[in-house]
Amino acid sequence: MSATWITAPGSVPGSCAGARFYILPPLRRPASGDRVPTPASFRRSFPAALFVAVLSMAVLAGCQGDGKEFDMPGSPERILADSRKDLKSGNFPAAIQKLELLEARYPFTEPAKQAQIDLIYAYYRNRETESAIDQADQFIRENPTHPRVDYAYYIRGLSQFEAGTNWLERAFDVDPARRPPQEARSAFQSFQLLVQQYPKSPYAADSQQRMVYLRNRLAAYELAVARYYMKRGAYVGALNRARGLIEQYDGADSVPQALKVMAEAYRRLNMDDLAQVADRVRQENLSPDEVGATGKSKSADSDAWWKIWN
Repeated sequence: MSATWITAPGSVPGSCAGARFYILPPLRRPASGDRVPTPASFRRSFPAALFVAVLSMAVLAGCQGDGKEFDMPGSPERILADSRKDLKSGNFPAAIQKLELLEARYPFTEPAKQAQIDLIYAYYRNRETESAIDQADQFIRENPTHPRVDYAYYIRGLSQFEAGTNWLERAFDVDPARRPPQEARSAFQSFQLLVQQYPKSPYAADSQQRMVYLRNRLAAYELAVARYYMKRGAYVGALNRARGLIEQYDGADSVPQALKVMAEAYRRLNMDDLAQVADRVRQENLSPDEVGATGKSKSADSDAWWKIWN
């Protein structure tokens, strides 16, 4: 017997707007060949039925409340002003409620347009990164020529930037280069668009600094993959990764280490001439800060480049 999920129609409290109820289809009369349930089978199915009943009551109890959606009287200017007070005081959930109400109630007014921008910031500060990114995307799509569209790009980049790290990594100094850098790529693209399209934006300078960090982050991931291939004995794969790092992220902090990986991979493949070339290029491109008193290069891992923004 199958079951379906349906969404309850009508107005529901804001916290339960997405509530769904588990609906069983009607029982059918057993056919002549069907097995008739016995008392023993009822005893076996009773715990499962009890669990479903308790779970349903818990869901319904969580949706109980005063049955009223958030509402606030006043003009759009009044609602916007009150939301600004919440933003300044750090009460971001209250600001989000008012800004969402303003946008829904007065969708074609100037305060509603400003509410869209403020919502991007409120979501970001409330650590709702996905909502901040979606709100920024919507604003950019609907207002490509707005004078503050650069701000939407900037907060979108910050949200993607924050999504690429978590508090556990920061607390234990974990190198984020060991994780696939999807968020880092997205953040880099957002900051890059801002810098290219709005070079005079007040957010361009900070975006450029974050791009340097993200570029090192992306290069470090490629280096981590190349080193993994070396450990697995996949020397051709390690060469390709290291070469791609150098070509795509020339000047990144991981380039000397990528050349070192290339030299070692060439030696393992009995290509000593190419290994010597990689070693020579690496030594020629080391900066004074990367060379210790003995003339040997420092380990790129000791620089802990990822701590710059933590």
